[in-house]
Amino acid sequence: MRKEKIGRDFTITERREALEERFPVWPRNTLATHFSKACRTYPDRPFVYIEDTQVTYQEVWENARVYAKSFLHFGVKRRDHIAVLMENDAVYPSLMIAASLVGAVFIPINTMLTKEELSYILRQSDSRFLIMHETIKGTDYAEMVSQLLDDPTFREESLLEQVFCMETVDRIDDDRFLDWHFFCSKSIAVSNTELEQRRGASEYPDEVAMIMYTSGSTGKPKGVMLTHDHLLRSSYSTCLSRAIEDGRVTFAPLPFYHCFAIIEGLLAMSFVGGALVSDARFTPLSALKKMEAYQANDFLCVPSMLVPLLNEPRVSEFDLSSLFAMWCGAAPAPIHVWENAVKTLGLTEICTGYGQTEVTSSGVTTEMGDPIERIATRVGRPKLGGVCGQPEFHGSVVEYKTIDPETGEDVTTGSIGALAVRGCTVTHGYYNKPDETARAIDKDGWLRTGDIGQIDEFGYIEVLGRTNDLYKVSGELVAPREVEEVIAEHPAVNQVFIVGVPDQITTEAGAAFIELKPGESCVRRDIIDWCASRVARFKIPRHVWFIEASDWPLTSTSKVQKFQLKEMAMERLGREK
Repeated sequence: MRKEKIGRDFTITERREALEERFPVWPRNTLATHFSKACRTYPDRPFVYIEDTQVTYQEVWENARVYAKSFLHFGVKRRDHIAVLMENDAVYPSLMIAASLVGAVFIPINTMLTKEELSYILRQSDSRFLIMHETIKGTDYAEMVSQLLDDPTFREESLLEQVFCMETVDRIDDDRFLDWHFFCSKSIAVSNTELEQRRGASEYPDEVAMIMYTSGSTGKPKGVMLTHDHLLRSSYSTCLSRAIEDGRVTFAPLPFYHCFAIIEGLLAMSFVGGALVSDARFTPLSALKKMEAYQANDFLCVPSMLVPLLNEPRVSEFDLSSLFAMWCGAAPAPIHVWENAVKTLGLTEICTGYGQTEVTSSGVTTEMGDPIERIATRVGRPKLGGVCGQPEFHGSVVEYKTIDPETGEDVTTGSIGALAVRGCTVTHGYYNKPDETARAIDKDGWLRTGDIGQIDEFGYIEVLGRTNDLYKVSGELVAPREVEEVIAEHPAVNQVFIVGVPDQITTEAGAAFIELKPGESCVRRDIIDWCASRVARFKIPRHVWFIEASDWPLTSTSKVQKFQLKEMAMERLGREK
């Protein structure tokens, strides 16, 4: 049953006060203990809607205990690593809680990996157990894993002992895979007393609860170690910053293996007795139908989802009267996209944020009531911490600064530099990678984010790109993000991304890829003339190419992959030459 009022009926201050009354002191729980309390408080409320299935808080908790007992039966020990290779599924949150109940480490795996990538992560993570779907989006992962198990090198280098397979198409014919129902049935062999003993021995919030692998855009993927306390502090501070009210319904068409969905979706909702509406296979029409059917209040998305949804011809046909909030993050969106979202979806609270897996998702967000111009050009300032914040971080859970990318010395406020962060939601390191950890995190706990940016006098961060996105034109440094913002203001432009490419005259030059708005036309000269009075001459991209929305090279979480854009640029330059 939906509440009589929705969040917009209460002031931001009222919503924050309600949350602070519920959590007067920071409880420092494990995921299991946190959820046990949430499930006692909201037993009959829905927690997850997925594929026409509703799972209540009580059902999530009961399922978690079943899975935890089965884990014990099959010999899962404290600190064992359990990998999960699954599409978004109603059992996913319960598996995460079950791993916490038995003191194991939960490892969500990207469902778009090749066999070689999967092999690397299973070996590097020291996973002893794998829970998987047989097929995912047409890929036969059971066959892929079967081939790995046949590989002598994999068997020698891997700790993998047991695979539990949830059937998604046909029953697999391989006795090395244990059937999911068989797995669940073994829970009856373990008593409640045994489970409680293990749970009591695992009640340590500063222990690693999850290892999430980075995308590997700068080499092999790295396993980011996140503790129970990291995960819960980050999600609570999101609730406080966004003033998330009791019982909010959030629509998040994001994969559960990604920190955006887990922290800002699942865990955030668990603090307020809210519900998450999942949609692992996003399409604009599917999204609109779900937001209408479940009376969603909130929309978590990335620009590559938001833009086609706003352009959907039937968008005005849907009743989105319950929707009032949106977080669009992970990539920049121009002002006109935000303005269109507010107008088309009837939004009254919009924000963006910034972070990374190493910071347990978001470290900063824009604030409720910030003007669109700020939201489109800044990623926010450190989230409110409340009871989970720390005095040394000015009441937040993190603090940021800019440093010289070569010397590591601090630079003055407002100056462009490499962004660094430290705080109580920042990882302590990468699993089994001490050298990479030492390069990323200094002795004072400052993590180099890999991004270039600047911090204004109000503490808001402007991200100008990745450190390796910068390029030099005749010795002058160019931050692509600065020029992208200028071009994005052109009335015909929908999205734009710029990469640096080699140039015989200026050493490097900018190459812009531009997606136009539906029905608009534009040529290279229009873009050059637009930039001429707005940025320095050396910053104007020499190469301008127009592409369709379907041409963007996207990650599994719908971020544009600039390294692939650079490859596309080099291929086009080769053809033109």
